This record gives sequence, structure tokens and C-alpha cells, in this order.
Amino acid sequence: MNLAEPTEIFYEYLRRIGHVVDLAAEPATPITALHLGAGALTLARYIEATRPGSEQYAVELERELLDFVLQKLPMPAGTTLHNHIGDARDALAELPVQVRFDVVILDIFSGPDAPAHIACKEFYEEAAARLQPHGVLIINVGDEPALTLVRSQVAAMRKAMPDVAAFAETGMFAGRYPGNIILVGTRGPWSPEWTTELLARGPHPATVLTGIDLDRITG
Repeated sequence: MNLAEPTEIFYEYLRRIGHVVDLAAEPATPITALHLGAGALTLARYIEATRPGSEQYAVELERELLDFVLQKLPMPAGTTLHNHIGDARDALAELPVQVRFDVVILDIFSGPDAPAHIACKEFYEEAAARLQPHGVLIINVGDEPALTLVRSQVAAMRKAMPDVAAFAETGMFAGRYPGNIILVGTRGPWSPEWTTELLARGPHPATVLTGIDLDRITG
């Protein structure tokens, strides 16, 4: 992580998530964001750098991890970040009920053995209920070559949200090696302009699948 330039993101999948966040509101406009799985707060730093004044919430199961990150990699002065220790699904009910999010980012899946109480339609319905009308739900799915988790999560999200897109390095959709696929749920129809923007921003080579094209992958 480059603390001097938080818009420089090392991991490709995190860069892709950042590009989706870029489209969630007008450039440089502050947003309200929820991070389920805080990690090193990479995306929280990115949002603060690109959208100063944003209000952000970070949920992390491991208190030691969050404490370590904040001690060794402090957030920029002026960042509004509310930290919450606990389970990602429980946190949705525990956060202030009046808060509605422009972006909810879930980054806790790391293979087919995902937590069943989170990798399900009911969780996505609860998450979608906390979004603004224009808000987006962004899920990082780390999966094995068979893409079993990706398929199941697309199916679950489609039952909970009006539209779903998948964004990844092109070769990931062939199901030949493990990696990350970003799923994006929207509260309205997916915009073709978003596809154009995401493909242009990369990282390259990139593919965005929606509708019938996504059906072919998920079965």
C-alpha cells in the first residue's frame, strides 16, 4: 500500500472495485460507504482520496486485524470512518437504521466454503435494503476454477436485486484457474454505459457480463 498515493491500488480485483465505486456517484462527490470486511482499509483510503468528505463504515470480524491496520497504516487526517467489530450480517442490523449507503462492499469470500449465512439470498436482500435508490452492492468472490461460488452468488443476488453484472479479468470466466470475480448488484437496470466505462478502465484484459451473457456462465 502506498500511503502517499492511496489511489494506487496493487491488487487488480481491488482496482476493479474502485472503478465501480467511481461510477456510483458524480466524480469527487462524497458518498456513504459500507465495507464488510475491512482488510487493510485499501478501498476506504481510495474513497477518501477520490471523494473527500465521504462517510464510511468498516466492519471487521477480527479486532486485532483492524487495530493493527489503524496503528501501522493510519488513515489520512480528516477521514470519517466508523469502525465496527463483528459479523458482517449482524452488522447490517446493528448499524444506525437511518443510514443508507451509496455503496456496500463485501470482501470476505475466499473460496467455495463461504459462510452460508452470508452467501445467500436473504443476506443480499438485507444489504439491498440498506442502499440508497441509486446504490450498488459490490461483492468480491474469490473462487476455484469450477466457479461454483460465483454461480451460486449470481443466482442469489438475482433473487434479491433487479440486476447483476460480473466484472473480471477475461480469462476468469473460462473457469480454468482460481481468482476473483466482482459481482455488482444494482437497484435498477444495469447501464450499458457502465459496461463501456469499466472495460475502458480495466485492468486489461477485462470482461463485463450481464443478462444472457451472464446466464451462459452461471447456467
